[in-house]
Amino acid sequence: MSAADQEMNHPTSTPLSTKNIVLETGASLAQNFAPVKAICAHLNAFHVYTSDPHRCVEANHYCSHISEDVRQCLIYDTPEPNARLIGVEYMISPKLYATLDTEERKLWHSHVFEVKSGMLIMPGPAGVPTAGWEVAETKEMEEVIGLYGKTYHFWQVDRGDKLPLGGPELMGSFTGKEQLPEGLLAERDQRYGISSAQKKEKRGYIDEPAVETDADQAWKK
Repeated sequence: MSAADQEMNHPTSTPLSTKNIVLETGASLAQNFAPVKAICAHLNAFHVYTSDPHRCVEANHYCSHISEDVRQCLIYDTPEPNARLIGVEYMISPKLYATLDTEERKLWHSHVFEVKSGMLIMPGPAGVPTAGWEVAETKEMEEVIGLYGKTYHFWQVDRGDKLPLGGPELMGSFTGKEQLPEGLLAERDQRYGISSAQKKEKRGYIDEPAVETDADQAWKK
């Protein structure tokens, strides 16, 4: 979503008062935000609506580890300070996925195509050499490729909603190149100054795990 689109979709509301700014500043200095401080990775990709996989939305994941087998991510529409919290995603290992019952397994999606295609990225911080950061990013992809994700979005920013309206939407992932809207990756890549094609090439050595048949139900209806 472009900066112009983001501005158009933000609700028209009163700016923060001086009182609230002071209160927020004081709270940020005095309180312990341990769960948020545990966030250790920013990942960027796209989610599709399982109710209509022709609709997709850019998703900025801010993830922390609960254990070696479980991660949890806050999903924002942009990486900017005024970003809207639009959803959550849980990621689990294949070992845990195998313990789920059949109906539960249908709610989860794979990350294999996202990783191998170069779609899933870990945006680098300013000032860090690109070559060094890509080594770290590729190592992260070695871990993510086998995980299964369960994602719900609460705010449908792609249709212009100015507030989180209606019930939560189960989301999935792209699983093949033919599913991608034209120009989707090119526009995102330009904003981040990266190349999905180059990332795809660098990740060529990563083994591609088999995806369980119950996953990725968005594309099996």
